[in-house]
Amino acid sequence: MYCCRTGDFNDILRKLFTMKNIRQFQIHSIRWRSTATQHAHSPHVSAGSPEALEVTNDLITAKHYSQVPGPTPWPIIGNTWRMLPIIGPYQISDLANVSYILYKQYGKIAKLGNLVGRPDLLFVYDADEIEKVYRQEGDTPFRPSMPCLVKYKSQVRGQFFGRLPGVVGVHGEAWREFRTKVQKPVLQPQTVKKYIQPIEEVSDYFIKRMQEMKNENSEMPADFDNEIHKWALECIGRVALDARLGCLNPDLPKNSEPQKIIDAAKYALRNVALLELKYPFWRYLPSTLWKKYVSNMDYFIEICMKYIDDAMLRLKNKSQSVNESELSLVERILANEPDPKTAYILALDLILVGIDTISMAVCSMLYQIATRPEEQEKIHQEILKILPNKDDKLDASKLEKMVYLKAFIKEVLRMYSTVIGNGRTLQKDMVICGYRIPKDSVSLPNNCYGEYGRIRNGL
Repeated sequence: MYCCRTGDFNDILRKLFTMKNIRQFQIHSIRWRSTATQHAHSPHVSAGSPEALEVTNDLITAKHYSQVPGPTPWPIIGNTWRMLPIIGPYQISDLANVSYILYKQYGKIAKLGNLVGRPDLLFVYDADEIEKVYRQEGDTPFRPSMPCLVKYKSQVRGQFFGRLPGVVGVHGEAWREFRTKVQKPVLQPQTVKKYIQPIEEVSDYFIKRMQEMKNENSEMPADFDNEIHKWALECIGRVALDARLGCLNPDLPKNSEPQKIIDAAKYALRNVALLELKYPFWRYLPSTLWKKYVSNMDYFIEICMKYIDDAMLRLKNKSQSVNESELSLVERILANEPDPKTAYILALDLILVGIDTISMAVCSMLYQIATRPEEQEKIHQEILKILPNKDDKLDASKLEKMVYLKAFIKEVLRMYSTVIGNGRTLQKDMVICGYRIPKDSVSLPNNCYGEYGRIRNGL
């Protein structure tokens, strides 16, 4: 394992990020997570039971939805104008700041309603109320629909995606059926352990690239966030496509495949929020932004098909006696699913949801460890104890012993979430913060309003 000494590591990391850069990086992490809720099985409430009567009574006595506090919409254009350039006070490029402003101005609940082409957005800042939202959703949670991805999967390329278009931007039984197909190989601990060494190889190479990128002041380049995107993309490619993509190679030609993949990923990260909230007019007239989005998605599918097909050929050439545990994630899916399209779509979904969340998590961790020298030294000593030699390799047993490092990572993720909220589209009327919220409203339980307040106050 490639390992820097504490001094070198600190010199590199302390100058990587300011909190402003991290917040700007986090804006691309607007992601409605595709994992199953922890409260999927709520107890059944029968009609006429005391619980049902209590729920009914709460709905009757709750304040009307129109009374939920929030910005006053204008006639015709509603609140969409607030996100437009020049005239709008809300910068969609910093949705975390918008969330913080709404919390400070309106309190535990705020409504951003009358948005062109979108349902109302309900921002909830109360943990108990957020729990209520999650507990009532049942086995198939409905997340905000990501309209541009839904249209792409269901209309633009509906023939390709068919009846089971994946887990991202998909809801109900189609979501559950596809998830059932892939969850066993994806979620098993042995699958994770299998990729410890491949990801370590990618990361070791990235650390060496960091040493090469340092300037005379031991600082990273101004666009270092792009380098972390490349690292995340390379890691995801190794898992989802069973291949090294070459995204970390320096001086990539403009028309090379790795550079095209990087450009497509960068475009997706920086423009989905614009399509979803700032310029939703593509719903009615195809815009340049929408056409570019479709082109990028088509390219991702092309890449997924190419590498999955290569994996299929490798699988066919392997001995029939090979144990399933020896197969890669892609190979295990191909071995159990006769249609390679399942692997195509899973790979696409992993790329779409993984690049920004992984990148943001790593940025947060690097910043926090760089600004906390005492904790950094403890982590360094723990690593030296478990990996005393420079060339020692990681494995599952050694990772298990890194107790302090794992605790640090968990605390960073707890305090500095990689996404601003885990949204839900309500499937029935319910009472939130004393207001009757109608079905099909989009509830955004917020993770970051407290965090943003600490950042603004320099904490």
